[in-house]
Amino acid sequence: MSNNTGNILTALLTGALVGAGVGILYAPDKGKRTRKKIKKSAVKAKDDISQSLTHAKQEFSKTADAKKVEFEEKLEDTLSSMSYKADDILVALEKKLEDLRKKNAQLQK
Repeated sequence: MSNNTGNILTALLTGALVGAGVGILYAPDKGKRTRKKIKKSAVKAKDDISQSLTHAKQEFSKTADAKKVEFEEKLEDTLSSMSYKADDILVALEKKLEDLRKKNAQLQK
């Protein structure tokens, strides 16, 4: 999970707690009704956090999938490029070997 998502979740949780605390302090209702409101606020906060976590997981999954595809494409490009370079090196080495064989043949005469 990214740092930004962690900050959002922390802010959301802090807001829910502060809201519940302020609600308790300024509640003109009786205790039973106040407890019911607090419970409702806590359930809503839990649902909000759960929804935020689900969204964060989905975003993380999308990002991970995109990065995987990007990595695979770059790896394929690199391997392809290396293959061409290896072929060029082999051709150059074969040419050098042929030149050496010709020189060796001349020296053998």
